[in-house]
Amino acid sequence: MTWPAEAIYDEVAYVAYHFGWAREEILDLEHAERSRYVAQIDRLNGARAQGG
Repeated sequence: MTWPAEAIYDEVAYVAYHFGWAREEILDLEHAERSRYVAQIDRLNGARAQGG
């Protein structure tokens, strides 16, 4: 299965911004693992926004 290029760019930019990882490192991850990191960042940002 291939993922839309725009979705991949969004995931890579999001993870790179929050974790400071290089593009190549992020692209080496399987899509499922990259998506887990995106979800984890969302949870961390949500907890921070709620004061936690």
